[in-house]
Amino acid sequence: MGRPLRELKVLCRMGRRKSRVKPAPRKRMAKLDTVFRCPFCNHESSVECRIDKKNKIGEASCRICEEKFSMIINALTEPIDIYSEWIDECERVNKNAEDDDA
Repeated sequence: MGRPLRELKVLCRMGRRKSRVKPAPRKRMAKLDTVFRCPFCNHESSVECRIDKKNKIGEASCRICEEKFSMIINALTEPIDIYSEWIDECERVNKNAEDDDA
């Protein structure tokens, strides 16, 4: 019993290696849709969005009724953004038509 208990605890801590905390695994983002329902003919999975990053143009087109919509895009634009903008534009046109009739 040569050493007091306090000294033994200090000696035990000194010899340990530092534990390294592993980084948390990255969560993968869910893939967003690129095919949507057409607002004109109402067919499921008929609107396809294409992005031309070189010319900065995004286009949504229906394979059934051949309606098309295009817009200027930026580096962060996704196909869902193009489709959403198309739907918003359709709603704006419909609202303006209703205001003109009244």
